[in-house]
Amino acid sequence: MKMQQFLQFLNQQLIHWRRQYTALRRKGKLMRSPKAKTHRRELLRTMLKNILLFLSKTNHKSVGVARRRHRRKQERSLKPKAKSVKTQSSIYAVGLDWAYQQRYSVILAIAIVSLTGVIGNKLYNQTQLQVGNPAPQTITAPYTANIENQKKTEAKRKAVSESSLQMLMLDARVNEEINKNLQQLLDDGNEIRAVAGAFPFLNSVILSISTQRYLRSCPESEWQALLLTVENSKNPQKKPKGQTTASSNQERQPRTTPKSDSQSPKKTEPTDFSQNTDFTQAVAELESYRLITSEKNLSLLIALISQARQRYTQATAKLLQLESVKPEAVYEESLLLDLLDVEWKKTQTGIHQITERILAQGIPQGLPKNILQDAVSLQLQTFVPEDAETLAKNVLLAVLKPNLQNDEEQTRENAQKAAAGVPPVMEKVHSGEVIVKKGAQITAWNFEVLEHYHLIRREIKWQELLKLGSVIAIAISIFVWVERHIDYELRQRDRLLVLLLTLSVPGAIAIGLPYTTWSALGLLLGSFYGSTLALTVVGLLLPILGMSLEMSKAALLAGVGGGILGSYIAQRLRSREELALLGVAIALTQGGIYLVVKILIGQAFGSTWYIVLQEAGLFALSGLGWSIVALGLSPYLEKVFDLVTPIRLAELANPNRPLLKRLATETPGTFQHTLLVATLAEAAAKELGCNVELVRAGTLYHDIGKMHDPLGFIENQMGGPNKHDTEIKDPWKSAEIIKKHVTEGLVMARKHLLPTAIQAFIPEHQGTMLIAYFHHQAQQMAQENPSLIVDDADFRYDGPIPQSRETGIVMLADSCEAALRSLQVSAKSPGKKPLLKDVSTEQALTMLNNILRAKWQDNQLVDSGLTREEMSQIAEIFVEVWQQFHHKRIAYPKFKASGAALNS
Repeated sequence: MKMQQFLQFLNQQLIHWRRQYTALRRKGKLMRSPKAKTHRRELLRTMLKNILLFLSKTNHKSVGVARRRHRRKQERSLKPKAKSVKTQSSIYAVGLDWAYQQRYSVILAIAIVSLTGVIGNKLYNQTQLQVGNPAPQTITAPYTANIENQKKTEAKRKAVSESSLQMLMLDARVNEEINKNLQQLLDDGNEIRAVAGAFPFLNSVILSISTQRYLRSCPESEWQALLLTVENSKNPQKKPKGQTTASSNQERQPRTTPKSDSQSPKKTEPTDFSQNTDFTQAVAELESYRLITSEKNLSLLIALISQARQRYTQATAKLLQLESVKPEAVYEESLLLDLLDVEWKKTQTGIHQITERILAQGIPQGLPKNILQDAVSLQLQTFVPEDAETLAKNVLLAVLKPNLQNDEEQTRENAQKAAAGVPPVMEKVHSGEVIVKKGAQITAWNFEVLEHYHLIRREIKWQELLKLGSVIAIAISIFVWVERHIDYELRQRDRLLVLLLTLSVPGAIAIGLPYTTWSALGLLLGSFYGSTLALTVVGLLLPILGMSLEMSKAALLAGVGGGILGSYIAQRLRSREELALLGVAIALTQGGIYLVVKILIGQAFGSTWYIVLQEAGLFALSGLGWSIVALGLSPYLEKVFDLVTPIRLAELANPNRPLLKRLATETPGTFQHTLLVATLAEAAAKELGCNVELVRAGTLYHDIGKMHDPLGFIENQMGGPNKHDTEIKDPWKSAEIIKKHVTEGLVMARKHLLPTAIQAFIPEHQGTMLIAYFHHQAQQMAQENPSLIVDDADFRYDGPIPQSRETGIVMLADSCEAALRSLQVSAKSPGKKPLLKDVSTEQALTMLNNILRAKWQDNQLVDSGLTREEMSQIAEIFVEVWQQFHHKRIAYPKFKASGAALNS
């Protein structure tokens, strides 16, 4: 008895210590060791087993003796086989056992070595001799050889490349601009000629073309003199033909009072136009026309000429106006308006043809002006009327300009071909010739010769690798410290996945990819493990890569920006569609940061701006591409590494999942019970800051094992007979059926590849609780039949007890849901008042507190992390949810039957 009391006291002290330690750990006052929790569990289980053996030793001595005999018999039969296998497998067993015990250290060592190896890949094959360093000794050539002088070869090829012809290409934009300007000039000419009217404006039989040209454009004084001459030709006594004076015109005006000499106008001397051949020819043609026609027709002809002169004057004014607006105008009055309509049409067609020919041949930059003029003149002789050559030449020279630009791509290809055709410059090095003297500076040529003779020793820069390994070890230490302080205990497989994803960034750089996997790293780590761990990895990787690898700072910052965005937002999203939009945001972030950095350092200006824009676009596309890769890998990584993300939990909670559809169809009562438990558990998890998505999904699957025997559970019997009372009538068998829903549930969960975090809800929601109803039946039967022995282990679930706050909350919700339902049933039984009038909130809360206290005293929540204060809070939350579902209703008045109403 003393030993039993001692063990009980020791057990109580151990439980008290575990509760205090768990409370401190949950509050963040203690750092957690990855091994301590496992050791504590093993210690507690060992103590409990010893206590149970000690207690059962006195009561079941005979049973214990039989068990020991059976075990010794099995050991004797297995001993020879063990001896034969022991020598072969002992080394492997010891090695595996050591590796398992030291798995955390092994993962840590693998992380340091792999990260150092990938990031420091350039430190493996470094030469001892470097260009520019002094030679440690005099080195001579071991044999005669012809060695390529790469520097001279490169210089020769560069000279050939630079001397290669510059390739030109037509600039379509310039051609379009030239054609547009040409058409505008021709449109201006058409507009001016339209104002002037058609030319010739008379049939050339009546007046010749030259006379029409003269009459339309001659000065007003000549026109008036011509009219006077034609009029006087009727009366020969008047003044001679071709003479007129200003005084003759004045005779037609009324006389005025003579003024002083200073005020009187000066008399104009007569002007003689008889020497003007155009004048005399026009007079002669008009007089000839008078002879063959009537005076009336002559008057009409003169009126038509006057009208043509007016239109010509308006066109001249229009031309002057155009020259004032466009100083570069090329039209002259005599050149544009004197052309016949047919000639002008041919001139326009010829100008277009000449322009097309010259532009097709191309006008290079820096072409002398006289060469272009000669080329235009040569073309004019073929396509333009002789009278319009000057006009056409002015138009063409006004619009034509260089339309050839450098074809950089073709020029580069030609230069590369020319350079590739240059043979290498070979120099002969004789045997015994001194390559480099001791202490002399090693040149590039010396290095080439030494490399040819394999005299360059290569080595691993161990010192640099150790420095890099130390930096990486410090970074991993920081990561471990962050992991301890965010209340997220990583498994070894999680650490391995973090390592693989981290290695993807320097790995991509090592194989030469310019666009690294930052976006995929941030998106996956943020989705799997939260923003804190993901940001820690990205933040630690940034300085290490910046110091160790030669890469563009703009590219590094752009990638880190995309990784930070993905790390911070990924776990907040609840659908694949939102993650896809996050990929677009990451792409814009990477491209924008790259462009901004290039602008800040001044590389986005000048002739390279288009290259910077192109690179920014490629960085944006790479961010989107790696995000798509991450989205595609995410489901596979979740399966392989047994991860639960908010999106996967939402998918598992879909009622259309195969297991949940079966649960709703085969066990409708259990499904309704599951939904109510989920409602209670979600409310409590949300209030306590637990993982609500995990609680929801885990609760929906916690009772799937009941599908193995639906009628074995009362909620599925639908008021029918209870098979435990009518068929089985054995509490031990009934307890086995009840317990089997846990083991069968685990089998179903593994078959459907449910995550381990979801599987944990199946056994842990029952823990090691006692199946009280059938245990009580067994005790009653044992009282009636003393030969029956009631072992509590036969009526307890196999466990384990809840190992997390989430499974602990589901255990409490599962127990309280049945109790709250019993309140509802009792309140709705015949002869009782409505529920909320019979059962008060205080009564419901008292009942739930008693249930939770029993679970606490039964040590079911020791490893869950829930505190005693939180138990009371959970009870209040359950009651609030219960009240929301079963609220008071309006009491409707009772009415008499219709027949009674009629008789009254």
